[in-house]
Amino acid sequence: MEFINKTLGEVINDLAKKYPTNLACKFPLENYERTWEEFDKETDEYAKGLMALGVQKGDKIAIWAKNTSEWMLTLFASTKIGAILVTVNTNYKIFELEYLLNQSDTKFLVMMDGTKEVSYVDIVNELFPNLVNSKEGEVSSKSMPFIERIIYAGENTPKGFMNFKSIKDYASKVSDADYKKRTSSLKPDDVINIQYTSGTTGFPKGVMLTHYNILNNGKSIGDGMAFTEHDKLCICVPFFHCFGLVLAIMACITHGTSMVPLPYSPKKVMDAIMNEKCTAVHGVPTMFIAMLEHPDFSKYDFSSLRTGIMAGSPCPIKVMQQVVDEMNMKDIVIVFGQTEASPGCTMTTTKDTIEQRVSTVGRAFDGVECKIIDPETGETLGPDTPGEFCARGYNIMKGYYKMPEATAQAIDKDGWLHTGDLCTVDKDGYYKVVGRLKDMIIRGGENIYPKEIEEFLYTCPKISDVQVIGVPSKEYGEEVMAVIILKQGETMTEQEVKDLIKANMAKHKVPTYIRFVDAFPVTASGKIQKFKLREEAIEILNLQEAAKIETA
Repeated sequence: MEFINKTLGEVINDLAKKYPTNLACKFPLENYERTWEEFDKETDEYAKGLMALGVQKGDKIAIWAKNTSEWMLTLFASTKIGAILVTVNTNYKIFELEYLLNQSDTKFLVMMDGTKEVSYVDIVNELFPNLVNSKEGEVSSKSMPFIERIIYAGENTPKGFMNFKSIKDYASKVSDADYKKRTSSLKPDDVINIQYTSGTTGFPKGVMLTHYNILNNGKSIGDGMAFTEHDKLCICVPFFHCFGLVLAIMACITHGTSMVPLPYSPKKVMDAIMNEKCTAVHGVPTMFIAMLEHPDFSKYDFSSLRTGIMAGSPCPIKVMQQVVDEMNMKDIVIVFGQTEASPGCTMTTTKDTIEQRVSTVGRAFDGVECKIIDPETGETLGPDTPGEFCARGYNIMKGYYKMPEATAQAIDKDGWLHTGDLCTVDKDGYYKVVGRLKDMIIRGGENIYPKEIEEFLYTCPKISDVQVIGVPSKEYGEEVMAVIILKQGETMTEQEVKDLIKANMAKHKVPTYIRFVDAFPVTASGKIQKFKLREEAIEILNLQEAAKIETA
């Protein structure tokens, strides 16, 4: 692969020259549609406006919003002047936001009104009680000394906030010469994005990613889908997550592919695919399941679709096959990695067989080394032996922001990122995910990989979705529990589930506990939070004493 040694701003500028009248992006839920030339000019105006308002190279601009045009404009305007975009999870509440703004040293916060569950405006007013009396969002806070301005993206700007569109009004205060001086000072290895990981323990960590990291990861991903300037990607995965930012936006801008972004809703996404004749769509498995099971699914025309990515959590083989057969996504692929790796390490491609594309997570990207090690000894393991997945290459983060110790724990002295994911690799270099190091269940000395049981249960026509977890046991250390969502109108007993597994799998893999639920706890990006399922199970089953038993 030929690597891109440019900044995001230079890439957008190149697209404006190469495909000036081609569609860059269309937000179907907004009145917003731009060609590459128009988008390049508009982001220049916003970039100059931010400069005039005092944004320096290396300053942090946080964005707290769904997939809107303002989010996209903030991304490219900030990177064009060397500011660092801090992406904020749309599910955050006051404690989490305060932590992120402080930990990242954020200078400007760009935000929308909120979600159905959370008012962002109320939260910000609580953090900054004097904001209502301020001029154009200017704030000062002893507890958050870095923050200087709050900018509102949307109509009906609340009192005291600065309106997003008014940023452009300041553009004329910055000369073309000063703007060029700033843009020419930027380097591909500069950090331009901090993403906070939603780890299961401790405070979130800010992953520092560079132009070079995410552009080249995006190029690899777009290459794997055979993207061209004639493709059109429906982006319904969150922008704030690597799935949206890199697997979607970066894959598009490195190939001149048009973008059709919107916040996720099964019906609205299916509308966008059909009306805009999208050739690709991304999603986590739960998103695809929701579309496939939507009562109006059969009314939609998916004939324009060709490819897309299913990722973010383990992809059930049955669901992959359904997407191929029923949504015309013959070239659907999987990308595997984590935020610390920009995020992609391995990928299936359109050239792989359907079997390879539904049952593996592909091979290592060009420029990325991958290996499977014994987590105890560090020894590299041979084919088909489960161990920890490690990677190194152009895609690995610069580190966690202001967390050198955590960085050293994640990346060893030889530059290998230790992911905590359990994988195998076959003789042809295709990787399979079998779980997380902490996800693996050890029952009385037997290693049990939840994904294996999950894949089997997905074959049951009554089951819509399933998560298998380990719960504490005094006798065996851990027992297997299956948490199941049934398809609408279906019924099943705990014993039926156990009998089904018992008839098809080894005895030790039969869950001791079965729980039926209506939904799983998920992050804003759609990742299922298995640790929360485990916490709930401990409470429901009164396993607190067993949970206290320490293990090596």
